[in-house]
Amino acid sequence: MDHRALMLVDIQNDYFPGGKMALENMDLAAENAALLLSMFRERGLPVFHVQHISPHPRAPFFQADTAGVEIHASVTPALGEPVIIKHFPNSFRETPLLDQLRAANVKTLVVCGAMSHMCIDATVRAAVDTGFNCLVPHDACATRELLFLSHTVAASEVHAAFMAALSGLYAQVLSSSTIMDKIK
Repeated sequence: MDHRALMLVDIQNDYFPGGKMALENMDLAAENAALLLSMFRERGLPVFHVQHISPHPRAPFFQADTAGVEIHASVTPALGEPVIIKHFPNSFRETPLLDQLRAANVKTLVVCGAMSHMCIDATVRAAVDTGFNCLVPHDACATRELLFLSHTVAASEVHAAFMAALSGLYAQVLSSSTIMDKIK
């Protein structure tokens, strides 16, 4: 029996061009996530969607009851695919995710989405800490530039640094196509 599942984290409208927190390369990341999603569905493997909804009414993005908080059309959940609502970067914190993954007998998670430096990092680390193996398709994740003191760190550098930090101890960080080849 296959014990792998796909977790699509925060692939939501606010992260796309025109959204309240547009990320660099989000369209490409979503395109690769959609390819993974299609393959997991074709093989009948479990898929978990994670949707961040800010509990703060003045949040700059992911506000409840807005178009921006909705899961992007490229990865729309199918009937029966769980949608885990979260309020923190770690997808496991105060959600039913761990129980649902265990009930599905999942051992390995393919984790993709956004943001590389925030929710992907926090979720992968928590997944490993709770006993899961993780695969991260680097080209199905996206982030944005960050400011540290007076230094602007380009999105590509933020992404590379976080993928490098996860690679090895926390996850196998590979291309989407390599992960699909491994699962086939």
